[in-house]
Amino acid sequence: MNNFVMDYLVTEGYYEAAVAFGRETGTTTSANVSSAIERTQIRKAIQDGDIQLAMELLNDAHPQILEEQSGLLFHLQQQQVIELIRAGRTEAALDYAQEYLAPRSENNPNLLLELERTMALLIFDDVSTSPLADLMDVAQRQKTADEVNPCILRTQLEEAESQLPVLLKLMLWMQDRLKGKVVFPVIEDVLVAEPILAPSNEAAT
Repeated sequence: MNNFVMDYLVTEGYYEAAVAFGRETGTTTSANVSSAIERTQIRKAIQDGDIQLAMELLNDAHPQILEEQSGLLFHLQQQQVIELIRAGRTEAALDYAQEYLAPRSENNPNLLLELERTMALLIFDDVSTSPLADLMDVAQRQKTADEVNPCILRTQLEEAESQLPVLLKLMLWMQDRLKGKVVFPVIEDVLVAEPILAPSNEAAT
């Protein structure tokens, strides 16, 4: 289990957490350490709202990603517009969107819709109570960071998804298949991980 946790931390780009976990548990990893550090730096920049730094780090390490992944580049630039709006730099946000986002979205209905939602943030005095509040939430930064990480891993011919989420999905699928057939401990909430006893159909009758 420790190996699965270590794999998750390293793959997802939480290098500092991986180091601390390894120190506490004695678990080691054969993963590319320099890659993990690099992805951690990019993730942290995005989570801090420093999108320009994140793009510079990404471009320095893997320039082909931003050249080939137009959707990823759009979402990073979209996040930059959101951060400018957050900082109250309305004019800069408009200029940035016009220069970078508008040309990328004019022939893509999905990206155009995302651009329109982003620019609609300027309409509301209090975005936190608007239908677009999700764009200003820190979860939006996390969503952008989560999109960058697998792109880097695929470039390095590494697994884009850690094994732990895969195992959790498999566990939930197996539980669903077994429910009503046998009696076994079921974990309903993976965050709490407190099993409850699931009765079989025979036990229920």
